[in-house]
Amino acid sequence: MTQIGFYHLTRTSVPDALPPLLSRTLAAGQKAAVWCSSTPLVETLDKALWQVSSPTWLPHGRAGILCPDLQPIWLTTEEDCPNEARFLFLLEGRQCPDPARFERVFDLFDGHDDTAVAAARERWTAAKTAGHALTYWRQEEQGWKRAR
Repeated sequence: MTQIGFYHLTRTSVPDALPPLLSRTLAAGQKAAVWCSSTPLVETLDKALWQVSSPTWLPHGRAGILCPDLQPIWLTTEEDCPNEARFLFLLEGRQCPDPARFERVFDLFDGHDDTAVAAARERWTAAKTAGHALTYWRQEEQGWKRAR
């Protein structure tokens, strides 16, 4: 089954938290698909990823570019994955109808939004019922802490 990690954002926003996770993904030799619910978030992430310089530059693409299959990181509001990524990042409460398409799924949610937390709990329950391997990560002062 797919490894699904739930990432509870408590200190930063998605545009701040996502680049280090994507950097680790690329460092592991993996490609990523990032599914957003809104075009404004895709645009915000597109700008944010172009500005990352440390620890590394994060090459990426989105709809409308040539050769989407060559992009190490794919930003979208759809359920597409033209780069054949094995890692999927779900933002803004997005869900993946077929997590088995991916090796790992990262579900990031805003810990300051009660509705987002409740929705994440529902996604956790559904993923657990489906038999996926689940982990829960909470943002702390010095990075992420895995809860047992």
